[in-house]
Parts: sequence; structure tokens; C-alpha cells
Amino acid sequence: MRSAVTVGSLALAAVLLAPAAVAPAGATTAPTPTPSSSPPTAEENLAATVVRTFSYGRQSARQRMDVWWQPNTKRKPGVFVVHGGWWNSGDKKYMTEVTRLYAEMGYTVFNINYRLAQEAAWPAQRTDTLAAIATARKHADFFSFDPDRYVIIGFSAGGHLATSVGAYKDGLPGLRGVVGVSPVISPLTAYSDGDEGADFDQRKLRLAAIALAGGCRPTGACARVWSSMEVPWHASAHDAPVLTVHSTDEFVPAYQSELLKEQLNQVGVAMNIRVVPGINHSMPLYREPGVATGILEWVAGKLGAPAPAKPGGARSAASQTSSHLSSSYKVTVRRSGAER
Repeated sequence: MRSAVTVGSLALAAVLLAPAAVAPAGATTAPTPTPSSSPPTAEENLAATVVRTFSYGRQSARQRMDVWWQPNTKRKPGVFVVHGGWWNSGDKKYMTEVTRLYAEMGYTVFNINYRLAQEAAWPAQRTDTLAAIATARKHADFFSFDPDRYVIIGFSAGGHLATSVGAYKDGLPGLRGVVGVSPVISPLTAYSDGDEGADFDQRKLRLAAIALAGGCRPTGACARVWSSMEVPWHASAHDAPVLTVHSTDEFVPAYQSELLKEQLNQVGVAMNIRVVPGINHSMPLYREPGVATGILEWVAGKLGAPAPAKPGGARSAASQTSSHLSSSYKVTVRRSGAER
């Protein structure tokens, strides 16, 4: 990176210091064309990006985040990425595909880990996500990050954390939008759905929600913990707008998101729920044609960024605005194959 800058500076100096040609008397000098300023390509953004891991807490080795940023540049909007995994597994390394895409678009990206349920019960996971955001905002200059323009994108259990942060108190400073891919919006609904007649994944999610609550069911003294976990009950007028994406037949159904949408709409906050045919959940759903592109364009709109650029600097065609994603989306998302 530095060598490229140095070579470019020397080339510029050579042009500025070269003697000007003298035109013959009476000759007309052609006007010098004004160079066009085009946005950086995805390759240029990635080449300028540094990736390092930072701690945002001292209680656990899990309190770390990978930061992808362009040093010594103007502040850029930020994207926080939160992995899934039933609240008891998963890792930020599985989000590299997502993180890279937003770094290619020129955003500062924070890919976070958090304490898992077997290490610390709720609300440790929400506390960690809030701490990661606070750390990033505190060191905004270092990360070339605009602390007043960022979004959170969470997957499955990470979608629960993202929406929980979005509904925390009466809105977070600088938060412009929340995205959940197969988000567990309502652990109480997951608990109920995982009862008699449930399939394997529904039963597993029910048990995972119990573990998140510290091993207790939503009765008696534990009711308060479950209330804290229930995102729709915390909607408020200054929350950020929300986008969620579900499959029609996955085990975290879209009606969980509808519970949050009802509450947000009552206080004047916009929420879109997009549904894709099939059974895919979390990252497999994200890799469905058009899903990643639709999310990226929604994020760009919330952050006030230009339309996302394709590799090479070309612009992608804008998708039609809709409350649902479907096979009408023609753009295929690039896949690395290494993440899930």
C-alpha cells in the first residue's frame, strides 16, 4: 500500500516539475480535459483495507472483533456483522464472506464475536454487542469510521442480538438500520414452537433459548429474563428501521418478525419483512440469488451511500422496492465457498 502511494506521488511530482512546452506564436492551445472522479472499484477498496483483531472487553477471549478499515482516509459508514449459532456456537470467521463484501463496497466493517450461552447467560450477548459498538465509536478516528452512520447485520441467533440492540432503550446514537437474516425475534415464540409436534430444529432452538436464559423456562422468577430477551416488547419511537429476511418454510418463521413489525409500526418506525421461497436458514438463505444484493442496497440507502459498485467500478442495477424478495431478483451473489 505505501509503495503504491509513493510511486503515485513521484509520478505526480514528475508531471508537475516537467517544463511546459512553448506553443508557436498564434497557435491555439487546446483546453486540458478535466479528469473524471469515479468511485473506487471493489478491488481498489479491498487493496486499501487493513484487517486486524481487537478486544472490546476484558471478561472473555470471545470479546473480540475483526475490523476491516482503510487507514488515514475520511470517515466511512460502518457495518457491524453478528454471527449466529444457537447462541452457544458459531464464530466470526464464518462471516468473512459477508464482511469482505461490505469492505469491497468501501465501508468500515466490524465482525464481532461475543460470549456464548454456556459461558454467560443473557444479557451478556447483548451487552457484548453494545460494548463492541461503543468501542468502535470511541476509536472512530483510528478506524476511519463515521460513528453517526452505521448498521448492524445479524444472522439467526445473531439476528436476535442485532434486533435486541436496535430495540435497546430508546434507540442507539448513530444507528441507521438493523438487518436480520432468519432472526430469532421472539425466543418465547421459539419456546412455544419447540413443544409437542415440533421438528428437530424447532426443538433444538427451544432448548437453546432455555440455555440462553440461564437454564430456566419462562415462568416464575425467570419470566423477567425471558421478557428481556423478547425483542418486540422493547420497541420504541427512536429505534432504527429494520429489515428481516426469512424463508417461507424455515424453522424460524417470518411471523416472528411480524410481531416486531406490529410494535415498531405502532410507534412510527418502519420495518420490512422479505420472504424467499424454500427452507434455507441463515447463511444458506443469504446466498440465495438476490438476497445479499437486496440487503446491501437497503443498507446503502440507510447509510446514504451511493448504489453499490460491481468489481471494476460498474454499478449494479437497482432492485425493485418490495416487501418481499423473490425469484425476480436476477443478480447472483459471489460466493467464496469457505464460509457457511
